[in-house]
Amino acid sequence: MSCKAIVLAAGDGRRMKSAGQKVLRKVLGEPMLGWVLDILAEAGIAPEDTGVVVGSGADAVKEYLGSRAEYRIFTQSGRKGTAHAVMQAAELPEDGDNVLVMPGDMPFVNCSTIIASLNEHTHSGSDITVISAVLDDPADGGRVVRGGDGSLEAVAYPGDCTPGQLGITEIFTGLCWFRAEALKAALPKLSSDNSSGEYRLGDLAAAIRSNGGKAGVFRVSEPSIALGADDRSDLLRLNIIAKMAVIGKLMSDGVEFVSTDGIIIERGVRIGRDTVILPGTIIRGSAEIGEGCVIGPNSLIENCKIGNNVTLNNVQAYDSRVADRVKAGPFVQLRPGTVLHEGVKIGDFVEIKNSEIGVNTAVAHLTYLGDSDVGKGVNFGCGCVTANYDGVNKYRTTIGDYAFIGCNTNLIAPVEIGENAATGAGSTITSNVPADSLALERSKTRIIEHWEKNSQRKKKA
Repeated sequence: MSCKAIVLAAGDGRRMKSAGQKVLRKVLGEPMLGWVLDILAEAGIAPEDTGVVVGSGADAVKEYLGSRAEYRIFTQSGRKGTAHAVMQAAELPEDGDNVLVMPGDMPFVNCSTIIASLNEHTHSGSDITVISAVLDDPADGGRVVRGGDGSLEAVAYPGDCTPGQLGITEIFTGLCWFRAEALKAALPKLSSDNSSGEYRLGDLAAAIRSNGGKAGVFRVSEPSIALGADDRSDLLRLNIIAKMAVIGKLMSDGVEFVSTDGIIIERGVRIGRDTVILPGTIIRGSAEIGEGCVIGPNSLIENCKIGNNVTLNNVQAYDSRVADRVKAGPFVQLRPGTVLHEGVKIGDFVEIKNSEIGVNTAVAHLTYLGDSDVGKGVNFGCGCVTANYDGVNKYRTTIGDYAFIGCNTNLIAPVEIGENAATGAGSTITSNVPADSLALERSKTRIIEHWEKNSQRKKKA
């Protein structure tokens, strides 16, 4: 049984008050269109069997699709309705195919719904099967009008409903299956002579019935799958629902939250049991966090692999690896390429970039380490800097095991500090330092008594 999918992604950001395309608005950091395409792939519908209908000028959507896989892209010119969008992709399905039409802004549709509705569609022999949900407030949703035997008679939109139909709370979600031949035969019969002046997807039910076809309904038990986003308020609601679903799953796996205030955790994140996530923490991408950690408050972790029993307090970390028993913060930034080995301690106001820090090394406060290879058991005093950039090229600094880097030391790369060596406070080191030695690179103190500028400054103050 061959299945194809047509994803409707031509909506603009007009009601979002956005210059961008609606389907690229993000839920938990990922475009809604990405959620939809992932669901289709999980359900077994390949990218080459998926057509995405975009609006004219939707270059950002095309670029996003191109970065993922080889989807078939069709363009809808003008705002002529959802069925008109389907018309643009009518060449995709072949006779014998079952075709799923799916809005590109419905991130909560799940694989089980797609498979179960397909099974209902095929087993019932229907030419169209609309997926419906019962809502407390159907608002402007198309009402599912059933016949006496429970079959689908039509989808009635509010502007064209009778008073009795307006009371129906079962609505068309915008998601439906078609038999390819029935879809192609019904599309030419549609009219835009209705309250919206558009070619509407739900009107295909009546068109197929008028051709002698069979129309069915698959009702979902969880109304949230019908949720989309037309404006910023809708988008916020989707984010809140998705956020709490992720947090709920993590709590069931043994992760602790003392409060959910300001916490955002994307759905691809993995967190071990007994880890505590404190308020204001954002965890993104493919981040993996081990067991027994304390993350936050006010931390941002993106695409990092974090070990067990790690404490990250007010830390921003990107594309980095942190081993077990590391403590960092507050106010620490780990930039891409950073590796912290077991037992490392990072103090406040420290930035580390593209550097490897050895076991049990301590980096005190107000320090920058860039492009550095640091051994185990090293101690950095306050205010140290590895000066890795000369304005043209970047160079690495190498520091051996058990070295001691005194306060306010500047290491001018490329430079090597030997094992168990030390630098005196306030030194600017421009040459390699041998093992077991002390390096001092300071000018002799010169005192100028009664300096004229001191008097000028005092008078000005």
